[in-house]
Amino acid sequence: MNYFLKFISFFALVIVLSSSGLAADDLIHVVGRGETIYSISRRYQVNADDLMRVNNISDPSTLQAGRRLTIPSQPVSQNASLPNTPPAATAQSLVDYRVVRGDTLYSIARNNGITLQNLLEINRFSSSHVIRAGDVIKVPGRGAANTAQTTTPSGNSAASVSEGVYSLRWPVTPRDITYMTGRMGVVVEGEYFESVRSLTVGNVISAGPWRKFGRVVIVEASGGYFYMYGGCESLSVNVGDRITPGMEVGKLGVNSVTERPQLFFMVFRSDTPIDPALAPRAADNVKT
Repeated sequence: MNYFLKFISFFALVIVLSSSGLAADDLIHVVGRGETIYSISRRYQVNADDLMRVNNISDPSTLQAGRRLTIPSQPVSQNASLPNTPPAATAQSLVDYRVVRGDTLYSIARNNGITLQNLLEINRFSSSHVIRAGDVIKVPGRGAANTAQTTTPSGNSAASVSEGVYSLRWPVTPRDITYMTGRMGVVVEGEYFESVRSLTVGNVISAGPWRKFGRVVIVEASGGYFYMYGGCESLSVNVGDRITPGMEVGKLGVNSVTERPQLFFMVFRSDTPIDPALAPRAADNVKT
């Protein structure tokens, strides 16, 4: 099997991620087969017209697979003169909401009946903004906003999701877990230089620095799964190594943007990202 080609194919998706704490450069999306301007705009919660304008596209039907699109961080139509009052605030009052463990910007927006883009605009957040338990953000003042249950992709309430997610086995001991924008992966905050451990049996197909993900290890597991461990300070394995559950693949580093020790953990099956909380782990999902 040509691991170099597999590595390139895998990162065609990883390179476009807008992960928590990876601000600065423009977010780039590589168009996949069957994707449209509309589907891509829905995926990133941006306006389709803005997406076309930024990329100089006049006819959406001409979009072809393989094209690299720049994803605007907020609607272009509002960039030139952002009003003093956040857009959503003009239609309704805002109240404070204190973030709890397990919350994501996506789940908070959904539970308050607004889009993720609306929530970002209300709080003047970039698309790569990271929320942490204890943060206070603005949400629409609909009476129950402060007590609204937070849900995750599985649809569970904040309490059960928090307990469930944090009870899983993770590559590092989680102090905090945040879903990346678009739920493409998670950022797991741990302790600086603690061991980053494999969750599965597999083979290392890539080990080295990769863009803003720092030092990265990619492990190919059975069933077509690929596990990406990014944000390492140093690596303990090499390409071709056989990995077993619990084996150290590296040491956790510090994210230069957030200045916190954070692991970027993503799981793909073939070329499709899956929720890392639902990804197979050796000896079931629960830590022992």
